[in-house]
Amino acid sequence: MKFILILILLFTNLASCQTVSNKIDKKVSEEEKQLSSWLNRSEEELKIEFGKPDKVNFKDNSRNRFYVYTKEKLKIKCERIFEINNSNKVVGFTSKNCF
Repeated sequence: MKFILILILLFTNLASCQTVSNKIDKKVSEEEKQLSSWLNRSEEELKIEFGKPDKVNFKDNSRNRFYVYTKEKLKIKCERIFEINNSNKVVGFTSKNCF
């Protein structure tokens, strides 16, 4: 009887972990789709939507700028980075922990 109860609890636990994983994957996919819509849009449009960046980074040997936006939700730090080229267009992005 104990063995069956342990198996049921183990199965339930594994199923709930998969559900959480599926929800996170779905949110990450939505985030990627939303951020992809910013490609080839202007720096000004980005600033209107997201506001002033929290930080601006520059890479060595590159004229591109990297606008870093951070926010914290439930002690999880979300970071979005947009790459802006010398024509002031968004040419890339990354997103970490934003779901």
